[in-house]
Amino acid sequence: MIDDSVKDCLHGQLKRTRAALVWKLEGLSEYDIRRPLTATGTNLLGLVKHLATCEAWYFGEVFGRPFPEPLPHWRDADGSDLWVAQDETREQVIGFYQRAWEHAEATITELPIDAAGYVPWWPRPEVKLLNVVVHVLMDTARHAGHADILREQLDGRTGLRAEHEEQIDTGARETYRAKIERAARTAAGGTVQLG
Repeated sequence: MIDDSVKDCLHGQLKRTRAALVWKLEGLSEYDIRRPLTATGTNLLGLVKHLATCEAWYFGEVFGRPFPEPLPHWRDADGSDLWVAQDETREQVIGFYQRAWEHAEATITELPIDAAGYVPWWPRPEVKLLNVVVHVLMDTARHAGHADILREQLDGRTGLRAEHEEQIDTGARETYRAKIERAARTAAGGTVQLG
């Protein structure tokens, strides 16, 4: 039997990871939070929208506790849960995520960790709350990691929260990066061509 301390630990980590993801948007322009930063179109505000949709579905329908607002289709073919249209505001997307958190909080708090759920899009659809909390935490952590890299590429900002933010020492960063580059070239036998 898994006790409530496990649920509390996982739940606490989920809360911290959500907050870190949203923090990655602070201080950025509308363009920078929306623009595609990878070949596949990954963008910061789209990650937030995607995770809001995930939480609303997973902690809603899966446990017979539907989210009280209309939701986009799960993983629309057009990828619309991963980017933000021009008529959707930052405040709307973050507000949606916060409402999805509140709904998730109620599900996690009110149900026992071994509560039964049903995820019709999974190969083994019968699940427990534990499975879903772990799944959503892993997905959130994965996308928060993407956000870390995207934000660093935009303006060099790193850290988990404002109070942990590192002051950017560009000289030290360049020296460190050069050290890693030298190690990579040496490991490759010096055969790497820049180009």
